[in-house]
Amino acid sequence: MVSSLKQWAIDLIGYDPQVVAAASSTHAVAGLTRDLPKKGVVYVKTLFPFTRWITHYNLTWALGDLIAGLTVGIVVVPQGMSYAKIATLPVEYGLYSSFVGVIVYALFATSKDVTIGPVAVMSLEVSKVIAHVQSQEGGMAYSGPVIATALAFICGVIVLAIGLLRLGWLVEFIPAPAVSGFMTGSAISIASGQVPGLMGYSSKFNTRAATYKVIINSFKYLPSTTRDAAFGLTTLTFLYVVRAVFGRVEARAKNPILKRIAFFALTMRTAVALIFVTIFSWVYLRNKAVKDYPISILKTVPSGFQHMGAPKGISGDLIGRLGPLIPVSTIILLLEHIAIAKSFGRINNYKIDANQELVAIGVSNLMGTFFNAYPATGSFSRSAIKAKAGVRTPLAGWVTGVVVVIALYALTGAFYWIPNAGLSAVIIHAVFDLIASPKQVYSFWKVSPLEAIIWFAAVIVTVFSSIENGIYTSVAASAALLLYRIARPSGHFLGRVRVHAETAEVSPLPRTHRDVYVPVNPDGVRNPLVVVEAPPPGVIIYRFSEAVLYPNASYYSDVILAYAKKHTRSGQNFEEVKAGDRPWNDPGPSRFAKSEPVAEGQLTRGQVEAAKPILRAVIFDFSGVSNIDTTSIQNLVDLRRSLERYADRAVPFHFATILSPWIKRALLAGGFGTGVEVRERPLEIAPVVPSGQDRQPITRHGGLIHLSHFQRRHPQSGPTSPPNGPAGSVSGKSSDTGTAADLELGGVPRPEKRPVTPDEPEVAEDGDEEAIVSTLTPRFHLDLTSAVDAAVGGEW
Repeated sequence: MVSSLKQWAIDLIGYDPQVVAAASSTHAVAGLTRDLPKKGVVYVKTLFPFTRWITHYNLTWALGDLIAGLTVGIVVVPQGMSYAKIATLPVEYGLYSSFVGVIVYALFATSKDVTIGPVAVMSLEVSKVIAHVQSQEGGMAYSGPVIATALAFICGVIVLAIGLLRLGWLVEFIPAPAVSGFMTGSAISIASGQVPGLMGYSSKFNTRAATYKVIINSFKYLPSTTRDAAFGLTTLTFLYVVRAVFGRVEARAKNPILKRIAFFALTMRTAVALIFVTIFSWVYLRNKAVKDYPISILKTVPSGFQHMGAPKGISGDLIGRLGPLIPVSTIILLLEHIAIAKSFGRINNYKIDANQELVAIGVSNLMGTFFNAYPATGSFSRSAIKAKAGVRTPLAGWVTGVVVVIALYALTGAFYWIPNAGLSAVIIHAVFDLIASPKQVYSFWKVSPLEAIIWFAAVIVTVFSSIENGIYTSVAASAALLLYRIARPSGHFLGRVRVHAETAEVSPLPRTHRDVYVPVNPDGVRNPLVVVEAPPPGVIIYRFSEAVLYPNASYYSDVILAYAKKHTRSGQNFEEVKAGDRPWNDPGPSRFAKSEPVAEGQLTRGQVEAAKPILRAVIFDFSGVSNIDTTSIQNLVDLRRSLERYADRAVPFHFATILSPWIKRALLAGGFGTGVEVRERPLEIAPVVPSGQDRQPITRHGGLIHLSHFQRRHPQSGPTSPPNGPAGSVSGKSSDTGTAADLELGGVPRPEKRPVTPDEPEVAEDGDEEAIVSTLTPRFHLDLTSAVDAAVGGEW
C-alpha cells in the first residue's frame, strides 16, 4: 500500500531521478546550513573588524595616525561648519556630525582612509528635506535640527539593515557614470547656491530654487553686491592661488622634505584662510554695534555638546512627512560612501567590505542622533588628505575627533567673527573638486557612449530640476540600460577557423593545428581578412553571450528560428497539399500575387529554396550562460518543436560547456541531453494555466504528418545518437556505441566500478580514468569541439 502511494505520488508530480541527481536541492540546502555555529561566529567577528589589527598596534602606526588625524581635524572644523550652512542648520551641528562620524566609524571601518562626516551633497539634500517638511501644513512645528536628526535616524536604520543582511551588492546596480553625473550636477547646484552668499546678496532671492534659476538671478543681482564680496573673493582667491603654487611644487619637487612641506601647505590652506579672514573681520567690526555690522558673520556659536541626549521630536507624523525623500537620501548616503571607499581601496591596495561599510555608516548615523547630528557619510576631500598624510589605521579618526572637541569647547568664541562669505568661499572651493573633468567625461564616452549619455542626463536634470530628480534619472536610466542589455543580448552564429602553430624553422613533421570557433559574420574583434569556414549544411552552431533568462529567452529563440528558416528549407512539401489543410500561419503564396519574371540563368524562388539543406542539428555553446530559468527552458522546448516540425524530422540539440549543475538539471527537465525523446512530452514545462491536454489539437492532414513524424522520431530501440558519433544525430538510426572512447570519456572505456551507497560519493580509484562528462547525457559535451564532432563526425 505504501509503495503504491509512493509510486502514485511520483507519477503525480512527474519525478525524474536523473534530473534530480544532476543537482540536488537537499545538498544545496545542506551546504548552506552546514557549520551554522561557526558561520555565526565568523559573522559576528566581521562586524568588528578592528579586532583584526588592534592587537598589532604599535608606535609607528600611532605616529602616522596622529599626523593624519591632526591634519584632517584642521580641515574638518571649517568644512563641517560650512556644510551645516548648506543644510540650513546652525554651524555647531556640522561639528556634532563631524565628531560622531570619525569616532564611531573607526570601530566598524574596513577602510583606513575614509573620513565620515558632513559632506556637501548630503547637506544639500538635508536642506531640501527640511524645506519639504516645513512647507507642508503643520510642518513648521518641527525645527530644522529635529528634521535633520530624524532623517539621520531613519537613514541609519535602513543602511544598517542593508549591511547586516549583507545586501550591499544592491549598490552595484548603479554604475560609476551615473554616480559621477549626479555628483557633478549636485556640485554645480551647491556652488551656484553659494555665489549669492559670497557676493553678499543671498537675501535678495531664493537660493534653494532650481540651479539654472539661481545662476540667472546671481547675474541679475550683481549690482547689489555688498562688502561681503571683499572677504569672500579674497578667501576664494587665496585658496586657489595656494593650491596652484604648492600643487605645482608638490608635483615637481624631487626632495621628499619639500614635497611634504608643500603637501601640508595645501592641506592647511583652508584653515589658514579662515584664520586670516576672521582676524580681518574682527579688526573691521570690533568697534561697531551689532546692528550696524556691514558684513554677515556667524555670531554666537554654542560651546560644547549643548543638545546631547536622547533624540527628541522623532514621531510617526514626522517620519510620514519625510517619507517621499527617504529613498533619495538613503541612495546618496550609500553611493557616495561606497564609491569613495572602493576608490581609496584600489589606490592603496586593500579591499573593503561593502556590507561592513554600510554597517559602519548605519551605526554612525544612529549614534549621531544622540548628539543631534545630521546625516554623515564619506568625504572625498578629507579622505584624500587623510591618505596623503600617511594614515596607518582607522584609529586616526579618534585624533580628528579630539580636534573637533577642542574646537567645540575652546574656539567657539573665535568662531563668532567668521564671515559667512568666507565660509561660502570654502564651500565653493571644496565642491568644485566633485565636478567631473572633461577628460573623465570623455573616458566614459570612449568606454560606453550610452553611459556617457546617462551622465549628461543626470547633470542636466539636476541643474534644471532638482537633485532628487537627477538621482532618479540616473538610477532609472542605468536600470533601463541594464535591462536592455539583458533582454537584447548579442549572441553569435559560429563557424570554424583552423589555427596552425607558427614555427620559425622548417620541420619535416606535419604542422599541428587546433580548431577555434568564431562568429561567421565579421564582429569587429577578429581580423576580417580571415576566412571563417561555415558549418556543414544543415548544422547550426550558436553561442549565447548572456545568461538565458525570461527577459531574453524569447529573443534568443526568435533569432535562432529565423536563422534556421533563412538558411535551411522545410522538410514538408506543401505544394501538393490542399489549401484547407495547410496551417494558417503558412498558407503559401497569395493566389492574387503576380509571378515575377525570371531572367535567363537566374534561379526561381522555389529553386533557391530547394537548394537549401534540411536542418540536421543545432549546437549551443553555453560557455557564456551562467544561469537559466523555467521560461528559457520552455522557449528551448518550443524552439526544438518548431524546428522539428519545420524540418519534419528529429533535430538533435547539443550543448557544450555547461557551467553549472543547475543548468544541467534544468536542461534535463526540459528533455535535453539524453538523446532519448519522450513520446508524449507536454507542450509546457511549467504551464501557468493548466490546459488539461498534453498535445495540441491538429487537423486530419496535420495528424497524418504528425503521426509519421513521431514514428520516425521516436524509435523504440533507445537513443538516436551515440555519445560521440554522428550516426544517430544525422540519419536518425540507432547505434550502439556506448563504449566509444574520446576526450569526454577520459580516453578509455569506463571501467566497471564497485557499487556505492547513495550517500557515498563515487571516487575514481588509483589508476582509473573516469568520464569527464556522464555517458548518460551524450548530448552534453565538455567543449565545443566535442559537441561539433558528436553532431557531424568526420564530415567537417
